[in-house]
Amino acid sequence: MKHLILPVFALLLFFSCEKKAPAIDYDQLDDKAKRLPENAVAGMEVAEGLEVQLFASEPMLINPTNIQVDERGRVWVCEALNYRSEFNPENPVRKAGDRILILEDTDGDAKADKKTVFFQDTSINAALGIWVVKNRAIVSCSPYVFILTDTDGDDHADHTDTLFTGLSGLQSDHAVHAFTVGPDGKFYFNFGNNGRQISDKHGKPISDPLGNPVNDLGHPYRQGMVFRCNPDGSGLEVLAHNFRNNYEIATDSYGALWQSDNDDDGNMGVRINYVMEDGNFGYTDQMTGAGWTARRVNMESEIPLRHWHLNDPGVVPNLLQTGSGSPCGITVYEGDLLPKVFQNQMLHAEAGHNVVRAYPVENDQAGYKATIVNLVKSKDQWFRPSDVAVAPDGSVFIADWYDPAVGGHKFGDPERGRIYRVAPKAHRYRVQTPNVDNPKSAVKALQNPNLPTQALAKTQLLAQGKAAIPALDKLWQNGESRFRARALWVLAKIDPNYLSKAIGDKDPNIRITALRAVRQLQAAKTLDFVQKISKDPSPQVRREAAIALRDWNDAKANQLWVTLAQQYDGKDRWYLEALGIGSDLYTEARFTAWKTEIGEGWNTPAGRDIIWRSRANAALPFLSAIITDPQRKKQELPRYFRAFDFHPGAQKDSILALLPTLNLPLQDTINRLTLNLLDPDYVKKSVAVQKTIARILPLLHGTVDYLDVVRKLNLSNQNPALMDMVLHHPDGALRAEAAGMLAERNGLPSLIKALKAGDEAQKLQLLGAIGYIQNPQLFALYQQYLNDSQQPSLVRRAALNALNSTWDGQIYLMQLVEKAQVPTEFETPAVVGLSGAWNTELRQKARAILAKSQTGQERPIPAIAVLEGKSGSMASGKKVYQTYCAICHQIGYQGVKFGPALTEIGSKMGADGLYQAILYPSTGISFGYEGFNVHLKDGNLLQGIIESRTAGSLTLRLMGGVTKEIAMSDVKKLEEIPQSLMTEGLYRSFSEQQLVDLVTYLSSLKSPEEKLSMK
Repeated sequence: MKHLILPVFALLLFFSCEKKAPAIDYDQLDDKAKRLPENAVAGMEVAEGLEVQLFASEPMLINPTNIQVDERGRVWVCEALNYRSEFNPENPVRKAGDRILILEDTDGDAKADKKTVFFQDTSINAALGIWVVKNRAIVSCSPYVFILTDTDGDDHADHTDTLFTGLSGLQSDHAVHAFTVGPDGKFYFNFGNNGRQISDKHGKPISDPLGNPVNDLGHPYRQGMVFRCNPDGSGLEVLAHNFRNNYEIATDSYGALWQSDNDDDGNMGVRINYVMEDGNFGYTDQMTGAGWTARRVNMESEIPLRHWHLNDPGVVPNLLQTGSGSPCGITVYEGDLLPKVFQNQMLHAEAGHNVVRAYPVENDQAGYKATIVNLVKSKDQWFRPSDVAVAPDGSVFIADWYDPAVGGHKFGDPERGRIYRVAPKAHRYRVQTPNVDNPKSAVKALQNPNLPTQALAKTQLLAQGKAAIPALDKLWQNGESRFRARALWVLAKIDPNYLSKAIGDKDPNIRITALRAVRQLQAAKTLDFVQKISKDPSPQVRREAAIALRDWNDAKANQLWVTLAQQYDGKDRWYLEALGIGSDLYTEARFTAWKTEIGEGWNTPAGRDIIWRSRANAALPFLSAIITDPQRKKQELPRYFRAFDFHPGAQKDSILALLPTLNLPLQDTINRLTLNLLDPDYVKKSVAVQKTIARILPLLHGTVDYLDVVRKLNLSNQNPALMDMVLHHPDGALRAEAAGMLAERNGLPSLIKALKAGDEAQKLQLLGAIGYIQNPQLFALYQQYLNDSQQPSLVRRAALNALNSTWDGQIYLMQLVEKAQVPTEFETPAVVGLSGAWNTELRQKARAILAKSQTGQERPIPAIAVLEGKSGSMASGKKVYQTYCAICHQIGYQGVKFGPALTEIGSKMGADGLYQAILYPSTGISFGYEGFNVHLKDGNLLQGIIESRTAGSLTLRLMGGVTKEIAMSDVKKLEEIPQSLMTEGLYRSFSEQQLVDLVTYLSSLKSPEEKLSMK
């Protein structure tokens, strides 16, 4: 008995000492304390039943961009201390280059206690992705994708090779992202819209299996893309395209693909996509490449929808639109350790909202729908989750960039970075290296939720060949659906007869998996398999069948497509787009077969949708019939007219030209829409069409359609009508557009005459309209008004604004400033305006003048840490925004759309990040907001932001938010401006307290979700 007392007493003493530390009240911590690693978890809210643990933090690692957990439970990390180092001179540079780290927990306490530098080199500065299995890492770092191999087992890469080269977007968030291995054993990856093209390891540009060059020039691919290839890089396929910044791709066991996509900053259009194979996802116009802001027929009424061309035929629907954000890494969680709501769902790192969340997916006809459930949400606005990965034990690891900014080509903190682990409370971290030496243990490893473990198991099972079939068959017969799918991918490579069994399986997801596997492994049997499921009760299975027909051009494929099309209900956009994908390459044959089968019964909601989506010329007469149907409603017409834009060729124009000659109840609307679509070359050749235009055009006067028709058809006899718009139209942007068109058509003398003859109201209206016209005669006139004390003050101020609205006008204005020829009361506004000049030399001069005017010497840049310690007034900050920022940035619908919108900037950036952006604007220029000098062949120079660009024209957004369309044939040279178009030294234009007030106001601009959580 005495022998038992001491151990029991010791055990009791141990548990009495093992009391939990008192909970930290995060809200009571000061900012410095909130930044400490030991307090990081205190500010986090985690899903019920789970806890967050800090696995690793600085100084062990810094700025993690991407992670992978290997089959041994070790966390591999891409560091990015040297991220955008050339644009962040204040931040230190690691001269030896960035690192790939291996972090390991050797004692099971869920804290990394061992760090190994697997690789370090300047070639991987700011790498954006890593995939690891066993001793091999695939590292994505534009312009390269590297293969780093440890050949001797010491956890240090000693062999480097390249998988791909030629990628654009060096140190760009919109470049090539992480690789992953799908259930088929192939690599999947993506790049954003700065990736642009891809070459093989020898620098040879790659073409897809159909011979199309893999680049973003529109033949046929545009913008960001999703790829699949063999492990050696061969057989590259483009699986989908036309994304903006699709940050990472995630596969599930059935072979389905999921990802996020970021919008142009500030447009509330962040989306989650189910990646339908061969789909166009609508970031730019599929036919022309024009940006989403370019005017088009049937434009969506809401900007988040307009952003993705969702009203256009040929655009795959979005699974979910999440509003604002900065979406990053994503994975599919196929474990059972987390609560059921997270099982078999995407997990996604959303850095902009300081959250990792799931998107529980439900079937929605032939597609899917989703909701949002948070896994981890932090109160700390520096919590910037950049990636999420699943460990072999089913726990989840989160990489935290940890910074006041979300990337976006800038960062403010070069000293921190963290990795967290999420698991049920008190769940220890224990991972054993999987045994895959025999089929039974390899099949067990195949069921692991960790992707590298699955990949290792598949490799070994395939190596074991037929000997692995009994163990795999047991899983195939009795396993959970996703385990059966994994088994099928392996079995199909060993014994293809399993695919014949799977195509008749009772589980629709297995039938889908079987068809996907057949297309890869037994392509010649594709049509036979499609025939077996062509009348499947599941619309999702039929969706896959339609897509599978894409590459097939014979009578059997056409008839199968007709069978699938006849089951379309006229309501399911997912199904309609799958039919479109399955017909696009052989559209005439598919449409003719369908029309032969359907006969006169085509005019149904389903039939009209198929006609609307078809790219066949044979569909054009039916589009016309739909439009001219007396029963057609007015609101339906733009949809069908928009479909004509996807049919290049003379047949379209001949059909359109007949529409205005009819006498229908909606004839005025038909006429307006028709003129918007006619081809200029066709109009030049047809006197009858010219007469029709002359008859109809006056009825459109004063509308956007009128301006579009005059510009598109280059009509030279509209000067009086354009002048009328300049003088009388209530919309300032349209007045300016009309004035620019009038000046291009030799109408400048009439504009000057009207200006001189007008009263105060007319002068103000005209000065606002003509300010974007670059002409020395106008500059002299503006100077005259500016110096004329008899002119009303508002007119003089408008003349000053007009001088500051063009490149040459700003040069002219600076000369006036330097010669002291600007009236005293307008000196400061003139210099403030010039401090945002496009010309770098002018900007620097204006900044120096402003700095000295305030203190007699140039004010130093204030320390951000000092500014953060000061209190500000939101009301005063709003006034500062309205005075200095609204000329370039919108909040809601207030302000000018030039730079990124600030509507929810407080959700995306903390106060420190906002100070960084204001004090050092050129350290991080948002992608898509770079300034360009546009040198024209006539000697003129324009400057602004390229809003969209097609083969024939570009649309330039000028200061003030006015857009100008320029024919590419008139462009001599495009030259990107390395500096931000935001004013350097803008903070010197107002007091330090006003700067604090401005940041206080901007910090309050948060998403509705965050505002609600703060209450």
